[in-house]
Amino acid sequence: MKKKVLSIQNVACETLGTLEGMFRKDGLAVENISAQEDGVPARSSGYSAIVVLGGPMAVYDNLPYLQKEQDLIRDAIKNDVPVLGVCLGSQLIAQAAGGRVFKGRKKEIGWHDVLLSPQGKASLFSGISEKKMRVFQWHGDTYELPRDATVLAYTDLYPQAFKVGSAIGVQFHLEVDERLIRTWMKEYDAEVRAEKIDAKRSILPAAGDLSELEKKCQVVYRNFTAMLR
Repeated sequence: MKKKVLSIQNVACETLGTLEGMFRKDGLAVENISAQEDGVPARSSGYSAIVVLGGPMAVYDNLPYLQKEQDLIRDAIKNDVPVLGVCLGSQLIAQAAGGRVFKGRKKEIGWHDVLLSPQGKASLFSGISEKKMRVFQWHGDTYELPRDATVLAYTDLYPQAFKVGSAIGVQFHLEVDERLIRTWMKEYDAEVRAEKIDAKRSILPAAGDLSELEKKCQVVYRNFTAMLR
């Protein structure tokens, strides 16, 4: 019987991206659901891993389906089921595990460098030799981490990746390809204009950005799936 991965989408345009092909190539069954349309399972049993994806909504909006996602995350941590939270998903993990999510001082949209902590290089980012890596970002909220969380990556502004129990939160997007980036540029055009961001310079990938990002995503994928039971 195939191991099953639950992927929770909070908005249609934010998908597993390159991660989906990695899961399927390894023979894992991927169940994609919409948190808003399909509902969120109450229990983590039956899944080998859970991925909670991004979206423009905020944890502190207290939307019913986001509350259900937090309940599921808590159940997964309690039962040692690996969870990977991306962007909003990482914020939901932080809140569910006892942290606090709030509006950040500055939005991070486009390509940014993040620093890897020693703990991060020994776990989630093991196999990446550099002390920092260039990643794709699209967020305005951030978090105060739970007391028992371990910081895996950070910038001067915010924590960028952490682990708490069996859950890993990653604020940035390793899963994007050019199609996803261009889709988000259209979907979130008003935000880009409001922030006065030069999309060609800051959001569209430079030569080599996406190939390097996919390599980093492969490393993180391997280290995350090593946690699967």
